[in-house]
Amino acid sequence: MDLKELSEEIIDCRQCPRLVAWREEVAETKRKAYLDHDYWGKPVPGFGDPNAKVMVVGLAPGAHGSNRTGRQFTGDGSGDFLFPALYRAGFASQADSVARDDGLLLSEMWITASGRCAPPQNKPTAAELNTCQPFLEREIEIITPKIFVALGRIAFDRILHIYNLRKKDYAFGHGTLHKLPSGHWLLSSYHPSRQNTQTGRLTAIMFDEIWQKVRQLIRED
Repeated sequence: MDLKELSEEIIDCRQCPRLVAWREEVAETKRKAYLDHDYWGKPVPGFGDPNAKVMVVGLAPGAHGSNRTGRQFTGDGSGDFLFPALYRAGFASQADSVARDDGLLLSEMWITASGRCAPPQNKPTAAELNTCQPFLEREIEIITPKIFVALGRIAFDRILHIYNLRKKDYAFGHGTLHKLPSGHWLLSSYHPSRQNTQTGRLTAIMFDEIWQKVRQLIRED
């Protein structure tokens, strides 16, 4: 299976009834600011450089972000914080990410998520994440990244789960770096959600340090 086939399978997925109902309801009712937008309303595949050394793993699509635009971290506050940082670090061709056809290109990086559908209250269940996990596993098999960047604890724990590693053996923290038995590096960061960025829990300087560390790991590979 190649990435195109995998993306098509992800987009067609209807395995989780709660998520299907929610993502489609949001796409139909819309947010007031986006009433004239044609919402995506389907699972969101990963995107980026197919030859990426770095795989960035987030939580799940935002109801009015990726669920609207159809591209990871595109069209919401998290993306407004993420992509300028990736641009500064040389991973993104532009600092703005507003639509699937806006010309944004990623270099050496693939961006994906633990869950592919927008969940109510931004909280997928463990069962829903388990159902979605094979998609992430197959992305890893196809892309063969050397470095994982987990944006948030849920993404961090999901990567540990994939490799059958115990949470108690791997501490999550902003900037924490682990070498997994598989040979992968796992770098963790606070999620660039508005809850974190607007409260100062995650600053632009802190976030830039993550991507500078990624650059260092690439050079040392």
